[in-house]
Amino acid sequence: MTANELRKKYLDFFESKGHTIIPSASLVPRETDGSTLFTTAGMHPLVPYLLGEQHPGGNRVANVQKCVRTGDIDDVGDNRHLTFFEMMGNWSFGDYFKKEAIVWSFEFLTDPKWLGLDKNRLYVTVFKGENVIPRDEEAIATWQKVFADAGMEVEVAGEDEMIKSNVRIIPLGTDDNFWIAGATGPCGGDTEMFYDMRPEEGKLEGKFGDLVDSFRIMEVWNNVFMEFNKTAEGKYEKLAKPNVDTGMGVERTLTVLDGEYTVFETELFKPLFEKIAEISGSGYQDSDETKKAFRIIADHVRASVFMIADGVTPLNTGAGYVLRRLIRRAVRYGKLLGIEKDFTVSLAEIVIQNFGDFYPELKKQREIIFAELKKEEEKFRKTLENGLKQFNKLSSTAISGKDAFDLYQTYGFPLELTIEIAKEKGVIVDEKEAGDEMKKHQDLSRTASAGMFKGGLADSGEETARLHTAAHLLLASLRQILGDHVFQKGSNITPERLRLDFSHPEKVVPEQLILIENLVNRAIEAKLDVLNEEMTLEQAKKLNAMGVFESKYGEKVTVYSIINDAGEVVSREICGGPHAKNTGELGHFKIQKEEASSSGVRRIKAVLT
Repeated sequence: MTANELRKKYLDFFESKGHTIIPSASLVPRETDGSTLFTTAGMHPLVPYLLGEQHPGGNRVANVQKCVRTGDIDDVGDNRHLTFFEMMGNWSFGDYFKKEAIVWSFEFLTDPKWLGLDKNRLYVTVFKGENVIPRDEEAIATWQKVFADAGMEVEVAGEDEMIKSNVRIIPLGTDDNFWIAGATGPCGGDTEMFYDMRPEEGKLEGKFGDLVDSFRIMEVWNNVFMEFNKTAEGKYEKLAKPNVDTGMGVERTLTVLDGEYTVFETELFKPLFEKIAEISGSGYQDSDETKKAFRIIADHVRASVFMIADGVTPLNTGAGYVLRRLIRRAVRYGKLLGIEKDFTVSLAEIVIQNFGDFYPELKKQREIIFAELKKEEEKFRKTLENGLKQFNKLSSTAISGKDAFDLYQTYGFPLELTIEIAKEKGVIVDEKEAGDEMKKHQDLSRTASAGMFKGGLADSGEETARLHTAAHLLLASLRQILGDHVFQKGSNITPERLRLDFSHPEKVVPEQLILIENLVNRAIEAKLDVLNEEMTLEQAKKLNAMGVFESKYGEKVTVYSIINDAGEVVSREICGGPHAKNTGELGHFKIQKEEASSSGVRRIKAVLT
């Protein structure tokens, strides 16, 4: 089955079940969203409707959604990670629920009219019950009936999670089978479907987790049953109208249908691999190194084509930086295969041929896609050649942080690339010293531009800048743990500590303070860049930037954004600075005191150690 046939079958099936077929949203979330750099899941553009807004297509919709996840870029090249992927999904907004979703999933997977998979190779997981929420007996009973109607007597696994005898239903805990987007909001247990990939190895038996890790079974579908709302106090309240949110990856499903072990052996990648082999003179199966390079190049060019078609261009910040990194990483791995000429456009042509019928925007933006790829590849090829010459002159055992930084400052050779190449050659890079050099450089840049800051903090020193950045992380964490009613009501930052006043009707309990503190420290440990951009106040509001809007802002404002590796906005605020350039500069965040400030306003004092 081709990808086009799979997509069509999926949409035809759910149209026959009363669903309105809607198009894929853009890879770049609508401007009013501002929560992530890219659309990361099929449900992402549909959140307003899961929260109660009326969808123009009615209460049942289905589509195939383009998605990008950036947190796994460094893992691409193994047998399963991708940056770009497609997610087939069907949704119920307060309409049907568990019974219909499960029955239809089984029908689509096993009926010869649709996918025709072997029912005897199918296994499912359900929520086993935790955190005051009981075991999902309804999902278990529904699956037992579905299997029974198919002539199969099935049993439910015990606490040992072992598959043996007739066991096909495995209850798992919160980490595996409970879904929530953040700390609060709509949530619920889910049921996931797995397929036996190697029946030739005999009867499937063993601990469920081990069978997944060894790729004996692969997940093909996930149905999330959103029946609760988690409050800021940690309570789970039943939703008046529960929702269904499902996801089925095109790449994984093709892998199962083709009887392959990885997504890279499917027809989505084979034409790209053939072209890479033709250009490079290397074979995909030649070695583990060539296999990794082929996968990285194909994945990164494919993702880049879709990003450019949706309006992203190579830049040094935000989504543009992710695109730039993907193109440059593809070029660098092309060079490892011996490709010395520009090649990304020839691969983009294949991506457009393969996907253009289903995603017409690729054909429409064809010339722009080619132009952006050509320009970025030519630019980076010069940087790469010069940088590699200098890199090869450095020590064959260890590279100092200063030398690594000089490669960046003098030749534009990215620090991450120096570290990646060094690791491949078994060379040690003094990453701490390189980071210190980068920080020193950023401090000089900040000093030179200190005049742009407003608010009287520009000369207060590095400690104040660090605390100012910590205050942004604190506010974002308060909103995540306590709720969206939290807004900044005032702040005072000295070189020794920060003080933040915020709207909240009651005392923040110690358990919540621990969660808030942990969220801040997690963002610090992730070493995330602090990006700043000047824009109009209206643009800032459209991006959902936080601000003290009772204040009088000028026509132009500076927006500071902290974005994690998954492309999600951790914090975005209108502010006069100064700030650290990277959260890794902050050290350890510690809340010292939480107290009342005035009616409906609480105060937190905190330090960095």
